[in-house]
Amino acid sequence: MVDGVRRVAAIEIGRKTELAEKFERDVVVVGGGGHVGLPLAIALADRGSKVIVFDINADTVAMISAGNLPFSEPNAEPVLKRVLKSGMLTASTDPSVVGTAENMVVVIGTPVDEHLNPDPNAIPKALESTTKYFRDGQILILRSTVYPGVTALVERTIANLGLDIDVAFCPERIAEHKAMEELFSLPQIVSSRTDRGRARASKLFLTLTDEIVDLEPEEAELAKLFTNTWRYIKFAAANQFYMMANDRGLDFERIRKGLSHNYPRAKDIPGAGFAAGPCLFKDTMQLAAFSDNKFSLGHSAMLVNEGLPLYVVTQLEKRFDLENLTVGILGMSFKGGSDDIRSSLSYKLRRVLKFKAKAVVCTDPHVSEDVDDTLLPLDDVLRKADILIVATPHDEYRGIVTDKPVADVWNLLGKGVTV
Repeated sequence: MVDGVRRVAAIEIGRKTELAEKFERDVVVVGGGGHVGLPLAIALADRGSKVIVFDINADTVAMISAGNLPFSEPNAEPVLKRVLKSGMLTASTDPSVVGTAENMVVVIGTPVDEHLNPDPNAIPKALESTTKYFRDGQILILRSTVYPGVTALVERTIANLGLDIDVAFCPERIAEHKAMEELFSLPQIVSSRTDRGRARASKLFLTLTDEIVDLEPEEAELAKLFTNTWRYIKFAAANQFYMMANDRGLDFERIRKGLSHNYPRAKDIPGAGFAAGPCLFKDTMQLAAFSDNKFSLGHSAMLVNEGLPLYVVTQLEKRFDLENLTVGILGMSFKGGSDDIRSSLSYKLRRVLKFKAKAVVCTDPHVSEDVDDTLLPLDDVLRKADILIVATPHDEYRGIVTDKPVADVWNLLGKGVTV
């Protein structure tokens, strides 16, 4: 058995936790109206926990209570309707509900500021409005990515309250659009300073998965950051390779497929494309801030990935008179099939093009008018644009037939990725 990994048969889940009081609910998900918290709440409720979602956004809570997801997550909405009907899940904007559940799952991450520095105090500050409702016998489980040391900071905050509350850090590991699959299939990392905290957090997550990975809190914090940063660096390597090949007029995707064909040591080389979203860049910068010896690899990855939109535009400038042309951007969400525009590089691309091109028109089949009212239908963009850029690899674009020039870094149209 791998050290630090416990399966359900090896865990003492029968030991009862002594609670000072009985609780009305099993779980409250604090900040639970988003992409991480809501699928978790739905999954826990469907597996037998009585759950309440606490979120300060009244519109989000109203949508959840009506059985509607505030965002796209395949296979989640039917389960949401089911657990609402059964009474296993409710949602509220009332902070006092935090005191009604034994397990407080906090889905609030560590943000980075405009200088790319993390704010370790963000979580304690966000909890200030709810700490007066905390009760003896609860366990507080941090769920989102945090800056190393934040778990210890929360432990000190709890200790200053004078309450008997366990603290655990159990980082989420899902990918958007795969939550209702991966919550049940992936091993769950569980960390806590005490045996009781680990046992209680493990007991909760064993309702979803049968494999627990034990780490210390600081180890778990770094494990989460290492995971996202590793992916970001791999994408940067692929994007750098793409630029090198493209500068010589060669098709990177053809090279990638050739070198990885039936060759296991190269099968994990990703294709080129915009590496964005709310996690990878942010977590790489958090790790850079944490490193005492200068995380030059992370900063280099950031320069490559964040520089790709400008590179694409610069290459187009060499071939076309952009000042007199309209450019159409296909896709504004940060990844294919998603409606999430957070930290999407499509918007960075649009800003560059507004300075360089005559006009810019954008479309996305998944992003609603409520989120971005400047978007046009696909047919309008295809008609108005002189040049097209595939910024997000939505499946809806695969069948596009056009005689206009297309910059397709993703090779979505299968015609190579030279720009």
